[in-house]
Amino acid sequence: MSKFVRSVLAVCVAAAGATAASAQDQVVNLYSARHYATDEALYSGFTKATGIKVNRVDADDAGIIARLKAEGTASPADVILLVDAARLYRGETDGLFLPIRSKVLEDAIPANLRATPGADGGIPWFGLSTRARVIVYNKAKVKLEDVDTYEELGDPKNKGKICIRSGSHPYNLSLFGAVMEHMGPQKTEEWLKGVVDNLARQPKGGDTDQIKAVAAGECDIAVTNSYYLARILRSEKPEDVAVANKVSVVFPNQQTWGTHMNIAGGAVAKNTKNQANAVKFLEYLASADAQNYFANGNNEWPAAKGVDPGNPALKTMTGGKPFKSETIPISAVGANTVKVQQMLDRVNFR
Repeated sequence: MSKFVRSVLAVCVAAAGATAASAQDQVVNLYSARHYATDEALYSGFTKATGIKVNRVDADDAGIIARLKAEGTASPADVILLVDAARLYRGETDGLFLPIRSKVLEDAIPANLRATPGADGGIPWFGLSTRARVIVYNKAKVKLEDVDTYEELGDPKNKGKICIRSGSHPYNLSLFGAVMEHMGPQKTEEWLKGVVDNLARQPKGGDTDQIKAVAAGECDIAVTNSYYLARILRSEKPEDVAVANKVSVVFPNQQTWGTHMNIAGGAVAKNTKNQANAVKFLEYLASADAQNYFANGNNEWPAAKGVDPGNPALKTMTGGKPFKSETIPISAVGANTVKVQQMLDRVNFR
């Protein structure tokens, strides 16, 4: 083989390798616990804006964490989307995330809605949307002033009135972790015992089931994430309209620490093979366009600063007025959930 031919072959091989590498770079592999059809617009919008294809694997949060552990360094995952601070905190403590530095994300997402930076300034995860943990009540049977704080859920005046899902569900673990941050461990455990004493039935079902139970008269008070109620308010189904007509909602603790806000958030996978694309994807999710998809697609509030959701159901719930939300670090809430689970076991909160 001549020297010229060898040179040509070498160039061709190098070019083919560069093309393959370039094609590989235009991919981001996403493991997502968000199962909302409206999120499809997020992914197609990112691809349209960047040319980077999104390969998505859907599973629940526990399944994603288990899969990442099983795959180890062989994992193809680049970005992880999880729902709830308790789950994000678990992924962080299990060492499944790659802390990153991104001025775009740090400028967009408030400090209390992201993980605590490490020694090198890298941040393991960022909140991307928020949802309020609100109280729904039967407006014909319950007075607003009896349910306008979380503390009143444990007050004897509400004995036999409360419906709630499992205490160990991450939505409740995070709420209880927030209460612990405000009230301290001892008072929080006493409060949890009071909530158990006030249950109208054993915890069961999801948040939508709790709202419907109030409308059906099975209980008078329920705890739910705001977007479940927003779905009912936006629905035109007669059965949903009937539920909406029987219940009212309160954003608790407006005179004290504010309503508990939880998050859906994202992180770069520890063993990512496409780190630059992963960071681009998270930065895109913090953009105004993507934040509006979160707000109007799944009735969540944007996590990014300065984005007005313009969602009619969210405005209906708040009476068109701003509400006070708590400002404690969501990372602290996640860290409290281990102690909270021990409290739940002691007070027999199933």
